[in-house]
Amino acid sequence: MSEQAIDSGERPGVLARAQKNVLGTPLPRVEGPLKVTGRAPYAYEQAPAGVAYAAVVGAPAGAGRVTAIDDAAALAVPGVVAVLRDDPRMPVGEGNSRAMPARGTDRIFHHGQPVALVVAETQAAAREAAALVHVHVDRAAGRFDMDGEPAQRDHKLGFLPAIDVGDVDAALAAAPVVLDEHYATPVHFPAALEPHASTVWFDGDVLTVRTSNQVIGAARDTIAKAMGLPAERVRVLAPYVGGGFGGKTGVGPEVILAAIAAERLGRPVKVALPRRDTAYLVHHRSATVQHVRIGCDHDGVISAFEHTGTAAQNDDGGFLEPIPFGSLPLYGGANRRFRTDLVRLDLPATGAVRAPGEAIGTFAVECAMDELAERLGLDPIELRRRNEPDRDPTNGKPFSTRRLTDCYDEGARRFGWPDRVPKPGSVRDGEWLIGIGMAAALRGNFTVEASASVRLGADGRAMVSCDMTDIGTGTYTILAQTVAEVLGLDPSHVDVRLGDSDLPRSAGSGGSFGAGSAASAAVLACEDIVAELARRMNASPDELTLADGRASAGGRDASLVELLRGEAIDAIGKSSPGAQAKKTSQASHGAHFAEVAVNAVTGEVRVRRMLGVFDVGRVLNRATAANQLIGGMVWGVSYALGEAAVVDTRSGRFVNPDFGEYHVAVNADVPQIECHFIEEIDDAANQAGAKGVGELGISGAGAAVVNAIYNATGIRVRDVPVTLDTLLAGLPPV
Repeated sequence: MSEQAIDSGERPGVLARAQKNVLGTPLPRVEGPLKVTGRAPYAYEQAPAGVAYAAVVGAPAGAGRVTAIDDAAALAVPGVVAVLRDDPRMPVGEGNSRAMPARGTDRIFHHGQPVALVVAETQAAAREAAALVHVHVDRAAGRFDMDGEPAQRDHKLGFLPAIDVGDVDAALAAAPVVLDEHYATPVHFPAALEPHASTVWFDGDVLTVRTSNQVIGAARDTIAKAMGLPAERVRVLAPYVGGGFGGKTGVGPEVILAAIAAERLGRPVKVALPRRDTAYLVHHRSATVQHVRIGCDHDGVISAFEHTGTAAQNDDGGFLEPIPFGSLPLYGGANRRFRTDLVRLDLPATGAVRAPGEAIGTFAVECAMDELAERLGLDPIELRRRNEPDRDPTNGKPFSTRRLTDCYDEGARRFGWPDRVPKPGSVRDGEWLIGIGMAAALRGNFTVEASASVRLGADGRAMVSCDMTDIGTGTYTILAQTVAEVLGLDPSHVDVRLGDSDLPRSAGSGGSFGAGSAASAAVLACEDIVAELARRMNASPDELTLADGRASAGGRDASLVELLRGEAIDAIGKSSPGAQAKKTSQASHGAHFAEVAVNAVTGEVRVRRMLGVFDVGRVLNRATAANQLIGGMVWGVSYALGEAAVVDTRSGRFVNPDFGEYHVAVNADVPQIECHFIEEIDDAANQAGAKGVGELGISGAGAAVVNAIYNATGIRVRDVPVTLDTLLAGLPPV
């Protein structure tokens, strides 16, 4: 077996000389037939014999201490096997890793915190009995209202430290034009289609966990530590995951509870969180209050840019929403300040939800830029052009690639953006007020350590394997395309194995780094195979051409089967951030355009059309990339118009913890959405030349809708979602 490790982006690889007719094409999902025919096994399916079912019992108070647990009524329910409440390994509350380290305490961190687990022969019996467990508590006054708690400025939480460049206050005082506004966003739930579910059993002395999880290498480590087992005695399986949105990046307390139950009862155990429990046992996006101050001259050239805010976390959480993350390199201005303050609350933990920082930070900044453009009498695209930096204005690094102005231009052309934006409230269609809006999109790009093995079999078929997950993003397909591209194979001749912690450790699905990192590792493994094939052809890799299962070089031609001589070639590729990641500023970019209609009588908002143009480096698969971006745009529509988890500030409970009251966009709310690409391969990003896609689409999308609502009505909204009561009082007369 050959093994190769290289800093990604350090030198051109085999993709530069590959056949160039596989990658980028909208190849249908290779696992699609399995999913639509019901043969793709998800976490709660295909249980081992003798399986039992578990239900979590949550704390009935938001703060205080548990004084006693009465399980007599639960144990009397027919089919109940056990009520577990005394194992010292039982996790309580929830941190950023979901199974937080706090154990063996009677303290209540938040409402719904797990305090016991009921195990029964059926799911119905387990849930019935869980409702009968009586948890006695000594209630205490809780901190449930973000507005009523002090903010901490000099904290060490989060991965984005405060940034202060130049003298922002002096520059603002000297600026002829200053915009100074506050914006607010609510709690968002990462409620994926597939519930948070696991099936847990012991296979000999190996704890096997089939779970709905995005990053199973890290999950294996978390489970092993929580259970007191060596990592080699834990196997995590997640071959198919029905969405995650960040909520499945860690291991939930219900997984550890089920593992404890499987060990103590000596039988497999299943657990699936009901939707209402998901609100308490899965982290959420923090509510935020944001402050944007921009100073510029009368031509709109920015001299001072400040984006600060406040987000919440509980006492045992380790994540803080990096509010200004997407703002750092977005616009020029020599004087710059970015900071996120912390408020401690007795609520479930906050964590990374799709595009942490950018999703809601760009809402504030892009609405602020729209306001500033109007104040200056400038087209909002022109204002952005005038402040397009030639290098990262915060750290001074050159951009690896940046086609943001091209996204503006192409988007404006395709959307039909007018030379002069109509005055707010001036365009009507009967009783409907029509408006247009736009916003920029940015998502930082990362490459993380990842490994993948590739085997070119004696029959000429290839197999690529890693513990990467596919959460609906298209991983199976793009890895098949990547290997096919490099080895000159039809994608149908490439098999893909994913979602098994026994396979080479990869990036996992999160942070928009999964595709680029895993594909880069696969490319590097293929590079070794290409080198060996070239050696057998008495040629250099640069001379070798691979296509249609054949190799040619220097006038010689042979089939891969001939060159393999009855034996497979194996290689492992390891990708990691290289020097270019440190030397350059890397991000994916885009521009959103939206048209809305607002009913002048009722205040109802309908998004009529939406269009996005994106710069994401190499497009690995145009269909799956567009699918991800459109999905993000749909979420932008959703949080602009409906999504908001409401906290009862008296009790710490969520008022609307299910889809009955937590309003997400449905088919009728979403127009036909167009997605287009400005493609420039970014060799500095990674070996695949691809930048992040999964979280870019939501960045700025909500702002484009809110800006269009202003153009339609003349009503500025700085606190999403935009509900009917937000607009009714200010609507112009019919």
